[in-house]
Formats: sequence, structure tokens, C-alpha cells
Amino acid sequence: MSDHRSGLTVGTTLPGLSRADIDRAELRLATRVLRTPVIRSDQLDALCGARLWLKAENLQRGGSFKVRGALLAVEELAAAGSRGVVAQSTGNHAIAVALAARAHALPTLIVLPSDAPPAKVRRIREAGAQVVFAGTKLAERVAAVENLRELHGYDIVDPYENPHVVAGQGTATAELLDQAAAEGVRLDTVVVPIGGGSALAGACLAASGREAAVVGAEPEAVPAFTAALRAGEPVTVGAQHTIADGLRPDRIGALPFALASLVAERVLTVSEEAIADALRAALLRAQLLVEPAAATALAGALEYASGQGRGTDIGVLLSGGNVEPSLVSAVLADPADLARRAVAS
Repeated sequence: MSDHRSGLTVGTTLPGLSRADIDRAELRLATRVLRTPVIRSDQLDALCGARLWLKAENLQRGGSFKVRGALLAVEELAAAGSRGVVAQSTGNHAIAVALAARAHALPTLIVLPSDAPPAKVRRIREAGAQVVFAGTKLAERVAAVENLRELHGYDIVDPYENPHVVAGQGTATAELLDQAAAEGVRLDTVVVPIGGGSALAGACLAASGREAAVVGAEPEAVPAFTAALRAGEPVTVGAQHTIADGLRPDRIGALPFALASLVAERVLTVSEEAIADALRAALLRAQLLVEPAAATALAGALEYASGQGRGTDIGVLLSGGNVEPSLVSAVLADPADLARRAVAS
């Protein structure tokens, strides 16, 4: 666990974006995304000694919160006369871009890691996109995207550096804060998962002026934001295997880092065992089937509430639910077997 408090006042204008961008994004998305429910679980509350408010974006269109940012970004490109779009992703951003592009009849090329989960590959293809595989590192996917852009003349929908994507992702946290407020509750903290950083940056924007601390949670195996904070800038980390495939980027985005490094209160690094435990807890204690990336945020919230956290009302962004059935079976059947599978990978 690492503290990171900037001392900035809430409501401070953040680099390149502001809370007003979240408000505008909410208006544009009002009839195009689901206002997913916020779930409470007495069992999870008892487990950590706090009240958890679980934003169930696993029930969102496309199976994750990523559709929010993709809809805005692709709409902007379509309005500007785009010939087609290309994007790299570990899975959920790709699904979201494919769905958004299909709505505008835009050709779509998606670059995925060579070991992308089959369930996510299938959903991308079902949405009409063409899939290209490129290694396992972020830099390999980025290079492939640039090559495809030059070859086809398509526009890039970057999952981390596009401000429309960041603003769109932030609407999930904004909704969470509003939904809790409608129940007469002011959230003390919001915990979000960290991959390339768009969820964290969006949450920082959404929480500006709301007096809620923003905490990020990332796998111990891929501590990209933690390493960036130590270095003072985004750096590439030596990523190990993680079951949280949605949090595999080995480098935090520059725009998310510029935002989150100013505002995020704390970053938590979560073990593989804790991620698996949280996935199991979400299913068995809250009846929510989530993917490991979302379980990482829940694991972080459980640790934060039980340890050195503050406050009694903690929001958790359950970012998605696109999970391999075989992984769920392994988590439920034998946690030790899950660990062996990770080592074998």
C-alpha cells in the first residue's frame, strides 16, 4: 500500500480536463448507456467493517464501463468524417470500440495481445471488428496500431490518451457518487481498478468538488501506477502474469498519470490470491459475476476498509464482467489450482 496525497483542494482544474467535461459526457451518454445499479451486500460489509457501494458496470452494455468512453470518442471521429477506426486493448476497450464503431458503420481494426482471453476475442468479432494479434506487451500493440493507421488511414481510439475516453469513463464514478447521494450518503472514498489509467483519471475528475477520496488498486504483478509515482513519470514495468487480464498494461498512460498523480489519495497493490478471493466473494456474497479487473478494485476496497482506510462508506467501481468461464470454475473449485495455472502461464 502506498499513500499519495497531493494537498490540492477538491475542485482544482486538472490538466486538460475538468469536472465540467464529466457533466457534458453524462448528458451525451444519458440515453446511450445503462445507469447500472449500485449493489449493497451485508456479507461484504461485515467482512470489512465498512459499507461498500458496488457500482455494477459488469451489467453495462458490452460488459464493462469502457463503452462510455468509446461511444464519445468514436462519435467525435465519425462526425469529423472518419474512414474507420483502429484501437489496441487487452479486451474491454476493444469490445466497446467495436460496438461504438458499428453504430456508425465504421470499419474497425482491433489489436490484441496474442494471449487475449477467448471470450473477449469472440465478443469483439461478434461486434463486427477485425482482430489483429501483436505480442504481449503494450509497446508491441501500440506499434501495430500505428502501422495499421498508416496502412489504412484509420483514426486511433486510444484507451488512455483520448480525453473523450477519460471523460466517458469518469461518468461511471459520477453516477456512483450521485446514486449514493440519492440514498442520503456521501461516499468517503471511491476505489477503482488501474490498468492504463483511464478509470482512475476519470474518477479523479468525477470526484472533484465532491469530497470523496479516490483510491486506485492494481495487481502486484503489474504495478504500473506505483512505479510511475516513484519515478515521477510513466515508466514501463516488468509485468508478470496476472489473472486480471484487463489490468495488464505495463505502462500507465501519460494523460491519466497527469490527472491521477495530482489527485489520487492512495494506490494499493493487490496480490493474485486477493484478486481471486474478491472474485469469489463478489459471486458468493453479493451474487455478482465480475472479471478479475473488477475484483481487483473490490480486493483493494476490502483491504482499505479493514486496514488503514478512513470513512465508513466506500464506493467500488466493478468495472466489468467479461470473464472466462474456465477461470471462474478454477477460482471456485480450487484456489491452489488457480495459482498453479498462473505459474504455468
